[in-house]
Amino acid sequence: MALLLLFSYYNHLCVPSFATATSTNLASALLKWKSSLDKQSQSALSSWVGTNPCQNNWTGIGCSNGSERVVTSIIVQHVNLTGTLDDLDTWSLHDLETFDLSFNLLYGSIPSSIGNMSNLKYLALATNNFSGEIPFEIGMLTSLTLTRLHLGKNNFSGYIPPELGKRTALSELNLFMNNLVGFIPRDINLTKMEEFSVSSNMLHGHLPNNICVSGLLTHFTVNDNLFSGHVPNSLKNCSSLFRVRLEHNQLTGNISQDFGIYPELDYMDLSYNKFYGEVSSNWGSCPSLASLKMSNNNLTGKISTELGGATNLVRLDLSSNHLVGEIPTSFERLGSLVNLYLNDNKLSGKFPKSLGNLHNLEELNLAQNSLTGSIDETLGECLKLRILNLSNNFFEGAIPVPISKLKSLDYLDLSHNNLTGSIPSQLGGLKVLQTLNLSHNNLSGSVPSSFTEMLSLTTVNVSFNQLEGPLPKMRAFEDAPKEALGHNKGLCGNNTGLDCPTMQPTNHGHKKKVAFVLLIILPALGIMLLVVFVAVAFFCLHKRNPNLENVRPQVTRAKPFTIWSYDGKMVYEKIIETLDDFDSRHIVGVGGYGTVYKAELSSEVYAVKKIHTTEDGEMQNLKSFENEIRALTEIRHQNIVKLYGFCSHSRHSFLVYEFLSGGSLRNILNHMEQAVEFDWNKRVTAVKSIAKALSYMHHDCSQPIIHRDLSSNNVLFDSEWVAHVSDFGTARLLKPDSSNWTSFAGTFGYIAPVNEKCDVYSFGVVTLEVIMGKHPRDILLITSIDDMNAISHIEILDQRLPPLTKQTANEVELLVEVAFSCVKKSPQCRPSMRDVTLDLLSGTHAAKRPNKIPK
Repeated sequence: MALLLLFSYYNHLCVPSFATATSTNLASALLKWKSSLDKQSQSALSSWVGTNPCQNNWTGIGCSNGSERVVTSIIVQHVNLTGTLDDLDTWSLHDLETFDLSFNLLYGSIPSSIGNMSNLKYLALATNNFSGEIPFEIGMLTSLTLTRLHLGKNNFSGYIPPELGKRTALSELNLFMNNLVGFIPRDINLTKMEEFSVSSNMLHGHLPNNICVSGLLTHFTVNDNLFSGHVPNSLKNCSSLFRVRLEHNQLTGNISQDFGIYPELDYMDLSYNKFYGEVSSNWGSCPSLASLKMSNNNLTGKISTELGGATNLVRLDLSSNHLVGEIPTSFERLGSLVNLYLNDNKLSGKFPKSLGNLHNLEELNLAQNSLTGSIDETLGECLKLRILNLSNNFFEGAIPVPISKLKSLDYLDLSHNNLTGSIPSQLGGLKVLQTLNLSHNNLSGSVPSSFTEMLSLTTVNVSFNQLEGPLPKMRAFEDAPKEALGHNKGLCGNNTGLDCPTMQPTNHGHKKKVAFVLLIILPALGIMLLVVFVAVAFFCLHKRNPNLENVRPQVTRAKPFTIWSYDGKMVYEKIIETLDDFDSRHIVGVGGYGTVYKAELSSEVYAVKKIHTTEDGEMQNLKSFENEIRALTEIRHQNIVKLYGFCSHSRHSFLVYEFLSGGSLRNILNHMEQAVEFDWNKRVTAVKSIAKALSYMHHDCSQPIIHRDLSSNNVLFDSEWVAHVSDFGTARLLKPDSSNWTSFAGTFGYIAPVNEKCDVYSFGVVTLEVIMGKHPRDILLITSIDDMNAISHIEILDQRLPPLTKQTANEVELLVEVAFSCVKKSPQCRPSMRDVTLDLLSGTHAAKRPNKIPK
């Protein structure tokens, strides 16, 4: 009995001692980690002193209730903590249930010892600068209690750990805005999933078909990735959905069949995919729907009148599809609508009066349709309008005066219609208007002097009308390019080049006599000059080409020259004038299919690529030109040179690109100072950019596109050292039944021994050229017999650069391995550009990936 009492007494003494020891150990661990942070961070954690976080009220520390209090949560957000987790002793945090350091400046990797925090239910490290791979140990937490994992908005790379699939309790998975690659693990457990966000990564493959198996899913955001295939079947009847974002992927399917009715849905974005079908009436039965976006798909048919039942809609975007019919009158019920985008479709009918009832409307874009009739005056009741674009339709009649009531308007585009009459002077009351485009109409009269009151106006275009008289003396007209004022009846003043006539007292009798004389003399003089001009022209032409009578007129399939919002013919003539009829002084580069000129238009610099023509290769070059246009119109990628406009003409065929001031890769490598500035980090980034561009062309366009002439000469850089792939003169669309590979194309030294996968081969050559600083001719002779062991990686490095650091050495080593795999003799042994991109972004060559990584 005495022994039992002694044991009880001893046990009574030991329990608090154990708790105290645990608290002391944890305090010591946290203080050690605090000391590893910068001074500002330590100041933010100034309350972290003493040996007991629970008793001393440490900032962000939460403790359990009861006499034996232990730390159960650490929540420190928005205090700019700067440092790493390397010195954090996770063993001391085994009782922790919540660990939240979101919205700070922490960096480095997540230590694999995170698995020691076995009682974690909520781990949040979002919105920091963490990098490296997500440790698979997160999925090995033994208690299986992790319910919420938030790692979004960091720089994590690699794959989503398959081990996360074991988390049966996981309800929130947020990995958005990282650099993750690969697939969503097939066996990921979704039985309790409520929030699933992996947006803005480089993930591909299909979406999990059973994503809503729990029936609890509210947030599903996978936008800005490379996903393909159909929408998961389980989404159709997922009535719990609140927010869905699928935009900017390669998803397909019938949009009218793949989605159902969602009573809780607030936000749905399906834009920039390959969906087809009609806009379903189901959307009108979603009472909470505030935002519906379906732009840039292949939708057809009429807009369902039932859509007017979604009375809580704030934003509706159906632009850039193939919709037909009239705008539903039921839209008058959408009283909450703020943004309405129906542009770039095939809508017809008259301007709907019902739109005048949308008093909350701020942005209205109906451009690029086939709308007719007059612009209804009820539009003047939309007093909150800031942006109004009705361009490229068939509107007629006068500009409605009530538009002047839209005092919040800062953008007005009525161009490319059939509007007549004068410009209402009341428009001068639009004090905040910044952009005004009335070009390509039949407006007459003068530009109202009241426009001088439009103090915010910066951009104006009134070209191609019947306007005359003096222009308002204001900055917008003085700074406007001549193209924005030309092709009118008689505008004068400012920079038109025409002085306005001044009124002088005259003798009316004398004036009549002069007019009579001029009436006789001027026509006669004009006829004489015309005869002389025709004779001289005939003589010159025959002298230049005595065989002129044997030349047959060419039949050209002229296409409209589209650049900015200006008229094609006008810009064509301006380019010819700017380049002095393609004088060699303006040449900045020459390729196999064209010569590139530098042109300055309206204070902006552009690259104009003139297509080579030959007497016996006319049709071949025209076909090449059309292939280039067809390919480029489908391309939207940050590492591919942007196309602004094009012209196919019997005299000149050319394209207008963005001008990249950094020059070509070849010029940089051949210039000592530029080559040194082009350090290893820039070179690694450049190779990744080229890979992403080619991967996009091969795998993510509606029809795969082959470049066929990739070389260091057509990899261009902007002023920020961002690489762009250019020169699609030999581009071909890869159709299964085509004979794309029967003819040779490309630059010698960059083309594969076998034409299949020639872009991959060329990429390997360019990558080696980046590493070596010169063309790898000798190495290609060795690799043609697959004798990789004969090459020392150190020997091939550009000796003009400093020695590699440990980090860059690993990255360059990977570049070499990938490059060698791309220039293998057998095309079947070369990887696809998608695999190459995944290797470079994940930092692991395919041959070295561990088995745990999903294939």
